[in-house]
Amino acid sequence: MPNVADRLTALHAARPEEGLFAEKDWLLSPEPFAIDPKLQADLERLGHQLFVFQRACNQLYQQSVKGKQPAWAARYLDLGKPPELIESARGKEFREALPRVIRPDLVLTDEGWTIAEIDSVPGGIGLTAWLNQTYVSVGAEVIGGAEGMLDGFATVLPRGGDILVSEESATYRPEMEWLVRQLNARFPEWHWNAVAAENYAPKNGRDIYRFFELFDLTNIPGIQAVLEAAGRGEVAVTPPIKPFLEEKMWFALFWLQPLRDFWRRELGDKYFRQLQRMIPYTWILDPTPLPQHAVIPRLEIHDWRQAAAFSQKERDLLLKVSGFSPLGWGSRGVSLGADLPHAEWQQRIAGALEGFEREPTIVQQFHKGKLFDHPYWEAGTEELKTMHGRVRLCPYYFIENEKAILRGALATVCPADKKLLHGMRDAILVPSRFSEDVD
Repeated sequence: MPNVADRLTALHAARPEEGLFAEKDWLLSPEPFAIDPKLQADLERLGHQLFVFQRACNQLYQQSVKGKQPAWAARYLDLGKPPELIESARGKEFREALPRVIRPDLVLTDEGWTIAEIDSVPGGIGLTAWLNQTYVSVGAEVIGGAEGMLDGFATVLPRGGDILVSEESATYRPEMEWLVRQLNARFPEWHWNAVAAENYAPKNGRDIYRFFELFDLTNIPGIQAVLEAAGRGEVAVTPPIKPFLEEKMWFALFWLQPLRDFWRRELGDKYFRQLQRMIPYTWILDPTPLPQHAVIPRLEIHDWRQAAAFSQKERDLLLKVSGFSPLGWGSRGVSLGADLPHAEWQQRIAGALEGFEREPTIVQQFHKGKLFDHPYWEAGTEELKTMHGRVRLCPYYFIENEKAILRGALATVCPADKKLLHGMRDAILVPSRFSEDVD
């Protein structure tokens, strides 16, 4: 393997001239992030567990609509969506359709990890493919190998197809364009395109990868033609246009006592207990009055308005816009209560309750990430330094023949003083590998 200086030079030189994220940058490291081998089997199994969970979510919604499960489950999941989109998502032709890529956001903790959320329209596919390919070229080992991410994505659109990127998602357009070039070179018998979603017209037999959030549909005039073509079986669209599957409130529904028997039956007792250890306790910030004798589980309050009086310690809770909103993706609609001034916390609670019917919010237990040391290159000083930081791990699972295959894992190492972990200019972005050393 080249020495550190040569490796960094090679990594820097390999960056595409047009970049991978529009107007975004990150810190470069000479080494992949090493994952404790004790977690390897768990990480490889996690994809199937989440595939079964998403299948159960789809089943719960369908049964709720039919009256076989509580009607309030579907009512929650449909909040804020236009009626025509709800009707389309319930179409029998899409009933069993599920996302073909699963990317959980894992916060690594002293106990293992917690799942912050599951992203069905994940960014970073092209970036992780580039990182894997480039780090392997300088002698590093990575999860998925040099071409794993490309091979995985090729199974999503196995005959080639069009990746629709909206203007709202334009930050990620460069990585999708890079991905397309690599796919076309690797699989010349098929052809992929990355195209603007706003002026797209579907073509019979040419499948579609949707790289935009569903709240963005009003900005995409041709979406009705896409839905109609999919309904006629002329094209397949993935991730499916099912807004209920992309809600963060699924974690709250997972913990609700009235649904426990459903989850145990659909997941199996083993998976149910394993997911209980990984999914943080979550509540729906619902203003519906409770009976006088009832309290909100674990918080022991009778009304969410009482949460406005929580102390800073009691506010170690995340507020998240649940889904169908410009604030429902990335880190835009997320805040940590303990970091908010008390007056702002009160305003957030009041605003979430008032806006519940159009833009529901969830409250989630916050788990602080474990601290790791990882090297990075500081461009200004041209020095190799060490970051003492917290890690968000994003494994990419591709559904291939009903199996979830781990094809790569992007690690984002954020400075220790950052509590919300996401891509930022002062974070390290690297591929991951399984370490041979046990802590």
